[in-house]
Amino acid sequence: MTSDASAAVNSQLRLHILASGSKGNACVVQSANTKILIDCGISYRELTRRAAVLNVDLSDIAATVVTHEHSDHTAGLSVWCKHFTGPMLATKGTAGARKHLAVLPFKAIDRNADFEIGDIRVRCFPTSHDVVDPIGFRFEAHGDALGYCTDSGVLTQPALELLHNVRILALEANHDPRMLAHSSYPLFLQERIGGAQGHLSNEQACTALTTLVTKKTEYVIAMHLSQENNRPGLAVKTLSQAVGATPQNDMGTRAATADKFLSIVCAAQDAPMTIE
Repeated sequence: MTSDASAAVNSQLRLHILASGSKGNACVVQSANTKILIDCGISYRELTRRAAVLNVDLSDIAATVVTHEHSDHTAGLSVWCKHFTGPMLATKGTAGARKHLAVLPFKAIDRNADFEIGDIRVRCFPTSHDVVDPIGFRFEAHGDALGYCTDSGVLTQPALELLHNVRILALEANHDPRMLAHSSYPLFLQERIGGAQGHLSNEQACTALTTLVTKKTEYVIAMHLSQENNRPGLAVKTLSQAVGATPQNDMGTRAATADKFLSIVCAAQDAPMTIE
């Protein structure tokens, strides 16, 4: 379903993307009164530098939530903990999966946990990745909703349910299958990435949008793009097919529906951005 310009807009949440990709991931979800850090796969220096670029103060982060244990999502957590005194939340499997994580002060949460941090309600769902117990999130505040899902070979049924009807949808579009098949990656790695416990392709994300996008959806952000097996313009072009969006710049890295209500953009590895 495409967006409708007459739909009521209730912009209570912001997503600050500090890094997205195989070299590191970190985002901040912000409401009127609360900030939550999602993952910390970059250095503390880069985390703070990029946050400053977006005028995001990290001193009042209320909680840190972690999707899974891979280093591109957790490499910076040990140093971050030295500067952060709030709760750190992850599934028991994630918290105990690596030695450097097992010594951190995690509070274990269930893969289907539903809780509040400040004025943000956090609803978790299982993802499908080659790790112990990975999760994604739906954030809600004052009638607004934001969905966040990366590093998943398929979308689980709970993921489909909780990513539906959000205003901001941050969804993995990791690779183009044709580029992956003709890449220099060995076959076992191609099969891992394209498998049910790997990463969502552009086409898989496009298919998901046909059911996830509603009249409430204003932004779709293609997340965790492969630098070797994808291109921003290609990802946006593919996702646009689901909602009838057309390019809005010469590079084709941004698209919008005819009514300009729904935009499709790409998150980047090294260029922080805010979606609000």
